[in-house]
Amino acid sequence: EVELVESGGDSVEAGGSLRLSCTASGFPFDDTDMGWYRQAPGDECELVSMIRRDGTTYYADSVKGRFTISQDNAKSTLYLQMDWLKPEDTAAYYCADGFPPGQVWDGDCPHYPFGYWGQGTQVTVTS
Repeated sequence: EVELVESGGDSVEAGGSLRLSCTASGFPFDDTDMGWYRQAPGDECELVSMIRRDGTTYYADSVKGRFTISQDNAKSTLYLQMDWLKPEDTAAYYCADGFPPGQVWDGDCPHYPFGYWGQGTQVTVTS
């Protein structure tokens, strides 16, 4: 059974940091392009960052220079280090092998019809 479990979300002040984790099981994690997605209430589901199976990474312009994606294949765990957080980073964050860069999803992130999705972890940044 495939399972993705995110953790690390919290409420922090602007300028603060958080580290999200996503533990995966039930599929070849080290042979899968994995991403962090986020969705604020009323907004589209967007790709924040992705790490491909070849180790290359992608960052949305809005988080470039502030967020860092990494993975530990031995632990089947995906991370997102988030620094210099801004109020506009407030959203539910999901890990998934979802849609690639350049696409968005109008529906709820975990209801995207392809890939495996976690249940999400909430990040709230206060000003």
